[in-house]
Amino acid sequence: MLSRLRGLPSTVWLVGLISLVNDSASDLLYPLLPLYLSSVLMAGPRALGVIEGVAEATASLLKLFSGVVVDRTRRAKPWVVSGYGLAGLTRPLIAFVASWPSLLVLRFADRVGKGLRTSPRDALLAASIAPGQRGLAFGVHRAMDNAGAVIGPLLAALLLAAEMPLRDIFLWSALPGAVCVALALALREPRHEAARASMRFDWRLGDMPAVFKRYLVVVALFTLGNSSNLFLLLRAGELGVPEAQVPLLWAAVSLVAAVFSTPLAALSDRWGRVRLLVAGYLAYGVFYLALGTLVQGGPVLFALFAFYGLFMAATEGVEKALVADLAPAGRRGTAYGWFNLTAGAMLLPASVIFGWLYQSLSPLAAFAFSGACALAAALLMVAWVGAKTPPGVPLQGGRPPAPPKTPSPTLPRAGGGKRAESSEAPNHPGRCTPSL
Repeated sequence: MLSRLRGLPSTVWLVGLISLVNDSASDLLYPLLPLYLSSVLMAGPRALGVIEGVAEATASLLKLFSGVVVDRTRRAKPWVVSGYGLAGLTRPLIAFVASWPSLLVLRFADRVGKGLRTSPRDALLAASIAPGQRGLAFGVHRAMDNAGAVIGPLLAALLLAAEMPLRDIFLWSALPGAVCVALALALREPRHEAARASMRFDWRLGDMPAVFKRYLVVVALFTLGNSSNLFLLLRAGELGVPEAQVPLLWAAVSLVAAVFSTPLAALSDRWGRVRLLVAGYLAYGVFYLALGTLVQGGPVLFALFAFYGLFMAATEGVEKALVADLAPAGRRGTAYGWFNLTAGAMLLPASVIFGWLYQSLSPLAAFAFSGACALAAALLMVAWVGAKTPPGVPLQGGRPPAPPKTPSPTLPRAGGGKRAESSEAPNHPGRCTPSL
């Protein structure tokens, strides 16, 4: 494992460091939003569902646009820098909002930044690694991303314990935002052939491989039950977790995900992407059903959240590596755009439905709905994706294809032919843990 880690190109580590810093700022605020909504803005679960759903759905639409543009121009860095810059600018402004619609506007702007950067960043990372390194590279990226998600909540807990006002904490998020932009400016585009001027703006899904489209259907079904993680923190508070410990609870989740992301994602290079994703979806369903039936907090609640961290570690990087396995080499940016669009667009109905069930019926009804979606997605993954994948792809197990001799694979020629076993990957939908 250590020799494989040392063999990763520097771009993987720099992209991971950027994600670490960005998520430190994002998750400094993320666990505080339910507290801010309820104690300062006087809003409930329905408002939370609308805010998170609209924000993530907005980002998903822009992820498709930016992915298509990257395929056409072969230029990813400008989108990455501008996306992180917009997020760093809008987060501190949350300190000045006086109503939840104003918070919705800022979350909308923040997600615009995420939409601009995610698919280009994924395509840039994918172009910097060999096919046999996909699981490992995206696992490293997710591990560093989740390390930032540990640092942020710990800082939030310390600041809350020091009785710093919530508005001041939001203002301090400007500092890591500025650092993140500086690091993004240091990125280098991978070597590639110039894009053809005649290449048209092509966002179509129809000419993608059939197995890739089936995979998107599975992702859509799973994401329909994968509402904002803020509902998990809301549930933890209702079960008796003190406000000051809510960030610590989320930090524990992210710590588990950070520790296990690299080995589990690397395992998918050999054991198979589909097998690992099916196991992760099943774990998600069990977690949601258990959390819905729980009547009080304590050690069981913390154990359940640690278990949720294992689900994140097993799926976040692997889902994007599977996109790289299935999509045509010349349209990887577009494929990531469609993947992110599918996952992000479903977050709006997912969060709205979950919030409505939670407030109008019961928490158990909301969590049972999400668990059922996950279990159904696991079955479809086996029947629709696992049984229909092309040969030579590490989906069901076996050793991955040997990496090419050149240390830094180049981006494919614009408009290049399809290749079922190539593409790239990094970031995850809703379930994705939607970051600020």
